[in-house]
Amino acid sequence: MKKYFLICCLLFVTSACHHANDKQQTFFYQGTDSYGRTVTIEKEPQRIVSLSASISEIIFLLHCEDKLAGISDFCDYPPETKDIPKVGKLLNLNIESILSVNPDLIFIGSIISKNDVEKLEQTGIPIFFLKKEDSIDDLYSSIQILGTIFQKTALADSLVQHYRKEIEQFRNAGQQTLPTVYYVAGFGQTGDFTAPGNSFIHDIITLAGGENIGKDLTQWSISREHIFEKNPDYIFIRKEDLDIFCHTYPYTLLDAVKNGRVYPIESGWIDIVTPRNIEAIKYIREIIHRP
Repeated sequence: MKKYFLICCLLFVTSACHHANDKQQTFFYQGTDSYGRTVTIEKEPQRIVSLSASISEIIFLLHCEDKLAGISDFCDYPPETKDIPKVGKLLNLNIESILSVNPDLIFIGSIISKNDVEKLEQTGIPIFFLKKEDSIDDLYSSIQILGTIFQKTALADSLVQHYRKEIEQFRNAGQQTLPTVYYVAGFGQTGDFTAPGNSFIHDIITLAGGENIGKDLTQWSISREHIFEKNPDYIFIRKEDLDIFCHTYPYTLLDAVKNGRVYPIESGWIDIVTPRNIEAIKYIREIIHRP
């Protein structure tokens, strides 16, 4: 009888362990996003929506663009993005448009509002928030995080090594004189804005061998008085805003405007953390250090 009782106990324990193992969940990926949330992706994603131009560009670099089921209206590089369905703008998300492409993973960047994020979360689709805009070095971590998610770690490491080498050559290229540089992030009646010292655009200007007039700022807003006090040697502005800026008072009184030292720059080179930031560094350096 005692032996029979022991056998029953053993069978019960074995059965309990078996059921416990059945309940153990496996997943494709689990990691922490920029909100500090633990994001679990149950299975390998096949249909991805990217609501970040930077993320979309990196996905192409990782040769995973075939998984892009939809992208935002602002994702326009590389040129092949024109063949991917657009799911709307970044403010006041069109949730129906996003869901219409049946995504199993959504990447978002910093522009998406908390309210829209909460609406997306209600769909049950995994949402990964990747905000990397404080330093140009954030480019490396973005590539590596996406490389891990897409199981392209070797390629991601290779890309990081390549871009790190390119950027470090600028970091190590000292200049005896530092021309002052003003990047016009916004201007006019709504206020003046430029890159503060804690931004990746500040890094771009510094790596190009310039002195950012916003280096002592911690916010993007800059006073008109500050701009005229610094009276920058060079001004860079999105190419689509160049003509208006150069013909708008009181900016017409700045020496850089009067001396023809206002230069257009591609917004895709400087407004997001992307490998194309290297093109911005080269462009600005070539202009401000001409013999």
